[in-house]
Amino acid sequence: MAKRKIYHVVPNPSGGWKVIREGGKRASGWFPTKDKAINYGKNLAKKAGLGQLKIHKKNGTFQIEYTYENDPFPPEG
Repeated sequence: MAKRKIYHVVPNPSGGWKVIREGGKRASGWFPTKDKAINYGKNLAKKAGLGQLKIHKKNGTFQIEYTYENDPFPPEG
């Protein structure tokens, strides 16, 4: 089974927001607003097939996530 590609929308220390793939060292993109970063991240996650986007708040804590293709929740049964 293919591995899920996970992207994060996080605040950029020098301002704005960035989208970074989990385990990656460089941002996939930098954006002046959180909304633009979220839209870009959603597109990346959808194109990945098994994709997931995790969005963080300005203080770095987790806010919400979106899962695309074969969402493991809710579990069967």
